[in-house]
Amino acid sequence: MRAPSDGIDSFRPRPPWWTGDLQTVRNAVVRPRVDLSSWPEARLWLPVQGGDWLAAALHAGERIGHAPPVVLIHGLCGCEDSAYVRASTRFWLSQGHPVLRLNLRGSWPSRPHCAGHYHAGRSEDPAAALRALIQRQPAIARTGVVVVGYSLGGNLLIKLLAEAGRELPIRAAATVSAPIDLAATTRRFNRLRNAPYRWWLLTLMKREALAPPAEISDAERAAIDRARTPADFDDGFIAPRFGFGDCWDYYARCSGERFLPAVPLPLLLIHAADDPWIPVGPYERVHWDANPNLTPVLTPGGGHVGFHAAGDGDPWHDRRIAAFLADL
Repeated sequence: MRAPSDGIDSFRPRPPWWTGDLQTVRNAVVRPRVDLSSWPEARLWLPVQGGDWLAAALHAGERIGHAPPVVLIHGLCGCEDSAYVRASTRFWLSQGHPVLRLNLRGSWPSRPHCAGHYHAGRSEDPAAALRALIQRQPAIARTGVVVVGYSLGGNLLIKLLAEAGRELPIRAAATVSAPIDLAATTRRFNRLRNAPYRWWLLTLMKREALAPPAEISDAERAAIDRARTPADFDDGFIAPRFGFGDCWDYYARCSGERFLPAVPLPLLLIHAADDPWIPVGPYERVHWDANPNLTPVLTPGGGHVGFHAAGDGDPWHDRRIAAFLADL
């Protein structure tokens, strides 16, 4: 089995964000203002199955057709305006790439035109959005795209690549802090030390799912209200709505780990061993040599979608992805 790498340059945390928890909460504490006003953006509405539309912010200008656009897919309860998405947008625009900040079905920017909701395996939605984007910007079919998924968006991306990677003009992809074993992630979340995270995330999950004009039955509303953990939410709302037997069936069928052997194109997977939400064990047990398209980068530190590095204002994971693309 090929040993996972810690990257070209080892990640060193930026003081005072030394631990995994501090790396994870840094953006929430500091609330960095990432100014994107120098790069005009256009609002796109991209259709998906069932009559819903995904909101997306496209920063293109004259760049389309010259460099591969970078498509960014947020994590659970995130959106185009999450601090990590905006920071990555600024980085890739500064490198000369067009950027599309894609919002999943039911996230806040998409919700006005979405009655439905996303989940960790609803990979057909970003696939449909990419097809719609190419119809509107045919030059992208020539340059191809690079897709980056964060956290839940990373798990979704792995599944998308395995199912439709050969059909879409994706040149390469990367995940950051993806929960490739959803059941293991839930067990980690249920630990006592993660109670503050659990309460915060569940509050956001409920608010997002119930926001108008979401189509929610009385039984679903009651199940969401009763939920005391993310697993309760998945068991009472996500699983029955999407035809899974229960939350554990949902996790087993949608976890990215099972789709890794079928990924048909270069994929970089970045994960920190001190991520307080997502255990590193599933990454350590993957037989990476079984698929030469996969490049794992496991670091001792970085937290969950943190990677705030010493001496650098840009997210370390973006620089690592850029190096990966250059090597290709």
